[in-house]
Amino acid sequence: MERILITGAAGQLGSELTRTLADIYGGEQVVATDINAKSAHKFDYCQFRTLDVMDKEAIASMVETEKITQVYHLAAMLSATSEKNPLMAWKLNIDSLLSILELARTSGLNKIYWPSSIAVFGPNTPAVNTPQDCIMDPNTVYGISKLAGERWCQYYFEKYGVDVRSIRYPGLIGYKSLPGGGTTDYAVEIFHKALADEHFECFLEEDTSLPMMYMEDAIQATIQLMQAPASQVTVRSSYNLGGISFTPDDLYQAIKVHHPNLSISYHPDFRQKIADTWPDSIDDSIAQKDWGWKHKFDLETMTKEILANLPAQLAHFK
Repeated sequence: MERILITGAAGQLGSELTRTLADIYGGEQVVATDINAKSAHKFDYCQFRTLDVMDKEAIASMVETEKITQVYHLAAMLSATSEKNPLMAWKLNIDSLLSILELARTSGLNKIYWPSSIAVFGPNTPAVNTPQDCIMDPNTVYGISKLAGERWCQYYFEKYGVDVRSIRYPGLIGYKSLPGGGTTDYAVEIFHKALADEHFECFLEEDTSLPMMYMEDAIQATIQLMQAPASQVTVRSSYNLGGISFTPDDLYQAIKVHHPNLSISYHPDFRQKIADTWPDSIDDSIAQKDWGWKHKFDLETMTKEILANLPAQLAHFK
């Protein structure tokens, strides 16, 4: 019987992944953790513990006490927030990962999941259909930390046999949590503005094309990878994952079909420079071949799904 620990469970990805894991393995087998004790109310369907991932002794104690067999290590400082405090971002993103990898090496953990990002790519990376293996020269602290994390994951697999698995997520879009400090947050914020009949000021230029993915697809990919036999996991740094690529204007036009009063203006800030170093589209053919990955949602179906479900979710944000 698997016992699963999720760090950073209250974040955008964690909020939805934790629920899915509880549905699969049972809430009594899932321990959601977050540094914010006030997040406990979100996890009435599983166990919840307050945890600071910078406290490696606390992590080790929890793994032992709860008899944890798998860790989904999601706690991290995201791209835009990291640029405001680069040293703290590096310390949080790397030191906490190393603590988890060391635990896997020395304890009974049998599987680790750690998310990477398209932020590992940089200005000299091929922008169109970015391949799995290519030039990777990130120039943000978030991207640098994710690239370093990928190398550590592969090292622990090759050196110690740690079964660590990872996906390079594109921008993730969902309706069940608020934006968390990422460069693609505009694609979440715009839906809130549309429902409130408010003008939206976009912090990226209207023609900035980026790889994106609806959260349901991201969750499905994560579960598929983690449930795949180890023999089918040929990438131990992090898998490319593609979804849909669109610009802020593309998304605006898709939402206007349903909310014609939505208006938008463009005021690029420091996040534009981050986005300019990221790919336009991703080649995820290796993930398709290894464990059967295929995304379900396109721009139109994603937009309809969010607009249909976000109104009921808004009460939980107040």
